[in-house]
Amino acid sequence: MACKKRLRDRLFPEGGKFRSWLRTLNRFFHSIIKPSYIKEQVQSIKKNGWKATFAEMKRYMVMGTLAEPEDIYQKWIAANEPTEEELEEQRNHKFEHNPKISIIIPMYNTPVKFFGELVDSLINQTYTNWELCLADGSNKENPELKDIYSKDSRIKYKFIGENKGISGNTNEALALATGDFIGLLDHDDILPIFSLYEVVKCINEHPEVEFIYTDEDKFEEVGGKRYDPYFKSDFGPDTLRANNYICHFSVFRKDLMEKLGGFRSEFDGAQDYDILLRMSEIAKHIYHIPKILYHWRVHELSTAKAGAHAKPYAYEAGKKAVQAHIDRLGLKGTVEAGNTLGTYRVKYEVIGNPKVSIIIPNKDYASTLKVCLKSIIKLTTYKNYEIIVVENNSTEDETFEYYKKIDGKDNIKVVYYPEKVFNYSAIINFGVRNCTGDYVIQLNNDTELLTPNWLQEMLGFAQREDVGAVGVKMYYPDRTIQHAGIIVGIGGVAGHVFKNIPKNLHGYFSKDAMIQNLSAVTAACIMTPRKIYDDVGYMDEEFKVAFNDVDFCLKIRETGKLIIYTPYVEFLHYESKSRGYEDTVEKQQRFKGEIDRFYSKWQGFLDKGDPYYNINLRLDNDQCAIREDKVDYKE
Repeated sequence: MACKKRLRDRLFPEGGKFRSWLRTLNRFFHSIIKPSYIKEQVQSIKKNGWKATFAEMKRYMVMGTLAEPEDIYQKWIAANEPTEEELEEQRNHKFEHNPKISIIIPMYNTPVKFFGELVDSLINQTYTNWELCLADGSNKENPELKDIYSKDSRIKYKFIGENKGISGNTNEALALATGDFIGLLDHDDILPIFSLYEVVKCINEHPEVEFIYTDEDKFEEVGGKRYDPYFKSDFGPDTLRANNYICHFSVFRKDLMEKLGGFRSEFDGAQDYDILLRMSEIAKHIYHIPKILYHWRVHELSTAKAGAHAKPYAYEAGKKAVQAHIDRLGLKGTVEAGNTLGTYRVKYEVIGNPKVSIIIPNKDYASTLKVCLKSIIKLTTYKNYEIIVVENNSTEDETFEYYKKIDGKDNIKVVYYPEKVFNYSAIINFGVRNCTGDYVIQLNNDTELLTPNWLQEMLGFAQREDVGAVGVKMYYPDRTIQHAGIIVGIGGVAGHVFKNIPKNLHGYFSKDAMIQNLSAVTAACIMTPRKIYDDVGYMDEEFKVAFNDVDFCLKIRETGKLIIYTPYVEFLHYESKSRGYEDTVEKQQRFKGEIDRFYSKWQGFLDKGDPYYNINLRLDNDQCAIREDKVDYKE
């Protein structure tokens, strides 16, 4: 037995990818014998076919579990939502500042049952200084609704007498508001009874706040199982332009709403998206409460049920709203449909003809470098670029023969790093000092370009004054995701999200398929303005191999610049082919030293948590899996 174990460990080392898959397969086969799972997959096959069903099964295998996300979410609810004792403490709590929250709701043929449940959710709030402002655009008044809204003096109701559309009806409700803050609520959704308490708690802790948004989930009937929680990131302007991820629950300071001038009927169907985009242009203090404070009802006519398919006009209105937003900001770009329905892609124009320097460190593996260079030269449609190959202590004659063939041709220059020890950061710094471009791309030699207009796509972002770096989407050779952004804190230090998801599937709320703001992206392909290196003091050469890209991005973030991930530039990445793995004691000790240095340098950031991740998601899983334990919410 001991011999078998040694052989297994030698062939499939602990932590190795194959062994990990063996464990996943074992969990998978233990799960499929459950009747409920078999029934679910049979239904999926009938509806979606064999191919789609197997692909979805594979995605859950990647996550390392076949447990229903809804079941995990129920554990989160039990562990994290207030107990009866805590709710009573909220009712008795005395805030220093007790702002009035005006909840505004446009009504149109509102179902009585839904409305009754909505009103009950407000009357039972643990924070009591609120008012509900209703504007009804129905054809005639419903006496059953009157029985409901008449039972609390904090409810104001106005029968408009005509349907002014969703924006017009909402503005009528807004005109009734006398509160300090305005909250948006749909006529068929509800708030958990502790929602307003948490909002007012945020207002007291951050008196400068102008806008607040929260996390949300879905439900079909009150008392039924809640599901599909959306644990969101903190505010990111590019993330918002790609998708209305803020959505519910949105709370505006009254004077901010007055500056915005209410809702605009030309964006009906996406009127909330339009006002959020306009809000983002002027608000300086935006806060996200990482708690489920809104329940979105799912029924046959709701967008929650059918997505953008239910209201295609809303999707078009959303595209129009993003275009208007881009135009107001004076940015040159056009808005197109995104990778998934309900998402958008902003294509920014390249201003002028800036030169791009592509820096590629290389040590031996001439055939690997050849694949990389050939893909760039063959596919790239933008012509004003140079390639700087930084030679780093190669030993093979084949490598130097290849250098002779390429040096001085096809905009390629080979420069020789003088030191005899591998230090990725120092090699990049050497390359930057030897380049002539206005913009710099760090690119691994073990990559292969898939996107011809990659330089235009990246330049469009990098030329913006508020952007410091742009990263891309990368796949393993089997077309599963290798990189779709980095979350600081995953795996203890930092890690790539959505690894191993097949190319045609998507991760948590399709984030891998959307342009978004992140704290870091991989330096396997990253573009920055050349001056950024001077601004942040170049790459930190104490990070010789690991975490230098994360450190570089965090230094850029400290300057106030944004990091952008775009899925619209794609590469294959034959990861670590030339550098190798941490497979010696010396390499492992060096790796540990770099971990310790990262902790020492960025402990404050790690303690606070990555703002583009959510505290309710696990850090020991790269698929944005929901935590099941009690979360320690940090102020």
